[in-house]
Amino acid sequence: MVKRAAGALLLSLELEPGAEKSVGTQLYIALRDLILTGSLAPGDRLPATRTLAGELGISRTTAVVAFERLRAEDLTESRVGAGTFVSRLLDGNRPTPAIPPTDGPTAQRPRTPRLSRAIARASALISERLPHEARCFTTALPDFNAFPMALWARLTAKHWRGRRENIMGYGDPLGYLPLRRAIASHLRTARNIACETEQVIVVCGAQQAFDLIGSVLLDPGDKVWFENPGAIGARNSLIAGGATLVPLPVDADGLVVADGLRRAPDFRLAFVTPMHQQPLGVTMSLERRLALLRAAQVAGAVVIEDDYDGEFHYGKRPLPTLKSIDTSGVVLYVGTFSKTLFPALRLGFIVVPPPLVDVFDNVVSAFLQGVPGNLQAVLAEFIEQGHFATHVRRMRRIYSERHQALQRAAATRLEGLLDIVPADSGLHTIGRLPSGLCEHAVSHAAAERRITAAPIGRFAVSPIPAKGLVLGFSGTTPDEIVAGVETLGEVLEDLSPHLHGKETH
Repeated sequence: MVKRAAGALLLSLELEPGAEKSVGTQLYIALRDLILTGSLAPGDRLPATRTLAGELGISRTTAVVAFERLRAEDLTESRVGAGTFVSRLLDGNRPTPAIPPTDGPTAQRPRTPRLSRAIARASALISERLPHEARCFTTALPDFNAFPMALWARLTAKHWRGRRENIMGYGDPLGYLPLRRAIASHLRTARNIACETEQVIVVCGAQQAFDLIGSVLLDPGDKVWFENPGAIGARNSLIAGGATLVPLPVDADGLVVADGLRRAPDFRLAFVTPMHQQPLGVTMSLERRLALLRAAQVAGAVVIEDDYDGEFHYGKRPLPTLKSIDTSGVVLYVGTFSKTLFPALRLGFIVVPPPLVDVFDNVVSAFLQGVPGNLQAVLAEFIEQGHFATHVRRMRRIYSERHQALQRAAATRLEGLLDIVPADSGLHTIGRLPSGLCEHAVSHAAAERRITAAPIGRFAVSPIPAKGLVLGFSGTTPDEIVAGVETLGEVLEDLSPHLHGKETH
């Protein structure tokens, strides 16, 4: 028979012997408050009276009397052979906390804690993250069904049988060394990035990477060149850290560096997605990359290169990463396994320039605990045994087929309604709307039909001329894409002014 758990730990209860109220009454009131305030939820098991008495240093009889008073009020219920539980009658019926009484008409109610200036300012500027529900045209979502789950499960089971201190203990905050080594090796061969293991820091996803970089390198008010439109998650992180974003336009060659030099030559950091611009999908030209590196070197600034889905390219050979042509050590390269594998991993990494390795090592070691070591060990072996490269190659073929399915379906169904831009890489593309159609109205109407079609304007820091929809094609099958295109076509027809003789706003 399986031995039951001993119930909730209640070591926070403070009982005062010799007080006006008896110890038993104090215990009853304390338990009652925990139940009524929700600290103990309906169905939670209380410790046995013998266990509780031993932990609090009181007699068992005192504990029994307190439990009986709780049962008499239907706050708890007993189950033969199982113990005492918080009554399920309270589920949904718990009273709301009362407002503390005042001493007079001028007495003040408790004040809400003050936010930091950075967060108070950021709250008015940050944007809600995009939906990640697995449905047609959701962006940044890999194909879960194509992932080699059985293989991953075998590797995971193998590492769960390892030494307990490696599985359950504190790991290296900088990351599991074999994983850092495997990432550095992969980047050298697949992304042409010359880096050493010491430069690689493993983090809990790209979002933590942006937070970490901002906290190490930016002071409140520092100017940051930012693509407009641009990545929402990175934007939120930098704003929350107190940065002053300088939104710069994006053209067919990527971030317009000349505009940045005109508006903020004293910038401290630039954030770019050069391999597959988020969300417009353009690839930054080599000329523009070199101009950005020169500008950063002259200004004493750094550049974050977010290579969030650059592993997936279709057709022609992709341009080299910005990091691979950086000879002055100004680029911090950020990668993630959320797109190449699956987002629940919460695993990403930073490649830090050699001059900054020591300071990042010190900060990370002092303030971060790192990613669970067992998860990193599984991923390290997955990469070392060649499974990662095999998976990426396979997914390139699958995503290429889905991109083509979107192009074919759109050419047949969406002509005159939405101009789909071909993608050279990545997991999404954009569709340009004709004049007279409001992108937000289309997005809202599509959402009502269970279609995710984010407006380009949602990614913008300041108003932009581009109007259209951002469409992911990686997370759904070709048949689902065709059905989604049909539904989107119906939405666009319903809203198109040239079909109804009216303007939409």
